[in-house]
Amino acid sequence: MNKILQNSLFYVVVFCVTYFIYVYPFEILNELIFNELVNRRVSFYYTIIISILIIFYFRSYTSLKPLRFFIYEGMGIGFISFWIVTIAYFSSKVILIDSQIIGIVALVIILVLSIISFYYGNKVFSKKINLTTNKIKNNISFIFISDIHLGSNSEKHLLKIINEIKKYKIDFILIGGDLIDSSSLPIQCLQHFKNFKCPIYFVTGNHEYYIKNSNSIISNLSKYNIQHISNTSVICNDLNLIGIDDNLSKDQQIKILNINLNETKYNLLLIHKPSIWSEVYNNVNLMLSGHTHNGQIFPFNLFVRIQFKYKYGLYNNNNSFLYVSSGSGSWGPKMRLGTVNEVILFNLSPK
Repeated sequence: MNKILQNSLFYVVVFCVTYFIYVYPFEILNELIFNELVNRRVSFYYTIIISILIIFYFRSYTSLKPLRFFIYEGMGIGFISFWIVTIAYFSSKVILIDSQIIGIVALVIILVLSIISFYYGNKVFSKKINLTTNKIKNNISFIFISDIHLGSNSEKHLLKIINEIKKYKIDFILIGGDLIDSSSLPIQCLQHFKNFKCPIYFVTGNHEYYIKNSNSIISNLSKYNIQHISNTSVICNDLNLIGIDDNLSKDQQIKILNINLNETKYNLLLIHKPSIWSEVYNNVNLMLSGHTHNGQIFPFNLFVRIQFKYKYGLYNNNNSFLYVSSGSGSWGPKMRLGTVNEVILFNLSPK
């Protein structure tokens, strides 16, 4: 019975989201520009058809590129369109300007913002963070990347990230989960990580567990110079690196952290979501997370803040630091508005 209710709720949510993202913006623009109301029956049919395509795509693990492009990029453009046309619609009711002009302006804004979003969604930027501590004797430099989403993103995007990392002399690389999000990914593209002579450490995110044969794929990452530190710790350049996977409850993650702490070392926690920092900041020196994408497309980051208190950037509490990355890749639409894909260089130096 619970399964039936869950599936029913899922289909209702998909139908509602499909309408407001893929259909509703066109209805409003049609009304504003052409002063014509769209037949509700036609809208219902379109919503049903698109909902079926979306459910088929996600439930069948299909890799059809035209379908993937329609769903993902349509999702991004539709999300931007939803807010613009809603503002335009209410503006047409209170501002003494021809609704056709308001509709045309709204359409132009949607096009401009979509172009900007595609531009930033396909770029990768670097960021440097310098920290000091009395727990190390020598300078340590490393790269932190997260949420690459290979599958949603191509091998070409991975190469942009790789080339950005190659600019720096580093001791190791940390990958904070959601490296892969599709079963259709040609796993051989991970060969590019073998170009690095330094160690590469990885923990899982939530998307690794959504793909087929996820356990097999994760266990084979070592072939590509990627070491999976699963709920354990390793000593790396005088740091105690603790890696915790995403498929655990908060209580389990906190318990694993406490088991692996080393009071004489600089404790660096690599974990996909920034959910447990409020409970553990007294025990770790630096925690690195991703997952939030900083909302990816404005104004979605306003809603991300509701779920995650720490959604992006560097936080400091009692000289314990948390960095939440906006991700090195986008999920779904290759679009970013008000956010960027980033590679973070950390420089640790002794006090």
